[in-house]
Amino acid sequence: PEMINFMATHGRGLICAPLIEDRCDELGLELMVQQNNAAYETPFTVSVDLIGHGCTTGISAADRAKTIKALIDPNTKPEDLGKPGHIFPLRAKKGGVLRRAGHTEAAIDLARLAGFEPA
Repeated sequence: PEMINFMATHGRGLICAPLIEDRCDELGLELMVQQNNAAYETPFTVSVDLIGHGCTTGISAADRAKTIKALIDPNTKPEDLGKPGHIFPLRAKKGGVLRRAGHTEAAIDLARLAGFEPA
């Protein structure tokens, strides 16, 4: 929750969670729009909140942290997520920054380079 609060306070804007395409598919996270004509074509999926597990409205830093943890937890199922919500998953392209030079793919590539399992 502390990191989420820091991001919301100092970073402003939306709190996003980059995910690999396979994870988005597993969780039933469809793209927010089919025709993305935004400046950088950021691949937003529908926003989500974790249902239950101590989450209430989804907007608190604690609820957002739980939602992000749930997105990367392999045991989380589509029915565990409420739509729309307060966390904005981003669908990273396979091939990383070599395919799309975006912050979404860069985050996934950095996680892999650091030895972490990409979400």
